[in-house]
Amino acid sequence: MSDVPSTGVPAPDGEPSAPAAAGHAPTAPATPALGGGAMASVSAEAPKPLHDPDPYSTPPYGEPGPWAPAPPVQHPATTPAHGMAVVAPPTAPEGPPHGPAAGQHRVPAQADAPATAPVTFETAPPASDTPVSGPWARYDPWAVAETAVPLQQADPAEWQAGRRRRRRRRTLLGIALLIALVSGVAGGVVGVQLERNGGVGTVELPQAGVESPDRDPDSVAGIAAQALPSVVTLHVSGGGSAGTGTGFVLDRRGHILTNDHVVGSAGDNGDITVTFNSGDTAEATVVGRDSGYDLAVVRVKGVRGLSPLPLGNSDNVQVGDPVVAIGAPFDLAGTVTSGIISARERPITAGGEKGDGSDVSYVDALQTDAPINPGNSGGPLLDTKGRVIGINSAIRSADGGLVPDGGQSGSIGLGFAIPINQGKRVAEELINTGKATHPVIGITLDMDYSGDGARVATEGSDGGPPVSTGGPGADAGIRPGDVITEVDGRPVHSGEELIVKTRAHRPGDRLELTLERGGEERKVSLVLGSSDGG
Repeated sequence: MSDVPSTGVPAPDGEPSAPAAAGHAPTAPATPALGGGAMASVSAEAPKPLHDPDPYSTPPYGEPGPWAPAPPVQHPATTPAHGMAVVAPPTAPEGPPHGPAAGQHRVPAQADAPATAPVTFETAPPASDTPVSGPWARYDPWAVAETAVPLQQADPAEWQAGRRRRRRRRTLLGIALLIALVSGVAGGVVGVQLERNGGVGTVELPQAGVESPDRDPDSVAGIAAQALPSVVTLHVSGGGSAGTGTGFVLDRRGHILTNDHVVGSAGDNGDITVTFNSGDTAEATVVGRDSGYDLAVVRVKGVRGLSPLPLGNSDNVQVGDPVVAIGAPFDLAGTVTSGIISARERPITAGGEKGDGSDVSYVDALQTDAPINPGNSGGPLLDTKGRVIGINSAIRSADGGLVPDGGQSGSIGLGFAIPINQGKRVAEELINTGKATHPVIGITLDMDYSGDGARVATEGSDGGPPVSTGGPGADAGIRPGDVITEVDGRPVHSGEELIVKTRAHRPGDRLELTLERGGEERKVSLVLGSSDGG
């Protein structure tokens, strides 16, 4: 195959025309004749080739390389060279079987036609019937992309409308943010004002409706409701002193039981005023009193509708049983407290302010943690059925001393009550005879003895014998110097404790005593005698 570069054709203005196909050099002046033997003439002076002939046939100026087929070349049928006319080519006879290579141009030879005749080009048929494959089969430098979209200018009206819409959205967003900010600030201010000023308008707080005042009879409230009408407050004055205590009604005849140290300041000519839970008051007089038991009975006259408190049995009380105490601590009448029984048969002594021991009381007491304070003295200690099981009498003070709760020491949870079994017996004697009897053994004790147990003195008081002649102790064989260590099988550690345990009995009760004499242990039995209390 020979290299036949195409030529540039001068335009009517005298300017060279564009090359026939990109990537090919201009051809020689002479070209083969067009179909039908007709010849087309060109200018007498052919333009100088743009490139020198390539003796090595190097692509793109020579033949296509072995790595790719020659691209097909098409004439720019719709876009002719500037200033050139396009005419339809005549029908050309079929060329030889082996024509120019695909992609090569046939250049018409010169003829007798005028120099200004237009020149047409014909694309040579492919060398074979096999279509060219690969990327070059679709390559056409003059083709217009089918998917190309011509540039269009936006409609000014639509652009302005979109701009206005965006501006409107920004304005609305700004207004919404401003409203939210103002609302937040206003809400905060209103909230602060409501918090400081307690809101607006009148305030109505939720409240439970009216309920029945009735409570379970065995509850603290139920016990208090039953007992309070029978509990009184005593205001005592006389001998230059005054005090407040508590008492409770024993019967409908107006007898009231209280502590001896409550009415002690009244003496023989003092005044005693009783105030009931209803607020009614009445004057009272002393029926009888006993400092050894720290009990007294007073009576009010002309009062009707009295409601006595029922009496329980202190022997049935067990440690841990719940109890309720009622009194007038520090003159606060009708005060109710609750607790439990902390201990039973707790031997205590109280009083002793006179110095001669005549006002000392010996009590085999019930211990409770129900708060008892000055003013609770003489008040009832109740069980869960509202029955009296003790008479509140003493408290352990904060400084360690045991004093009647008429003193000014506060409760530390150690309160003591006289068992009602003992209180009932003493009250009956005071009401019936004005005096109470004390059970006695008929011996004198050595209160200075520091050993364990209660020691019988070697000398009697007031010059008498230490063991009373004909008394219960003498009849049982007790001698001076004996040490009593047990009463009814329970240990005795001091003389005071022996007195307490003896007074817990009635005159005529039998006691079983254990004593030591000369290092030997002995057991004796005796029947308690009786003496008048002071």
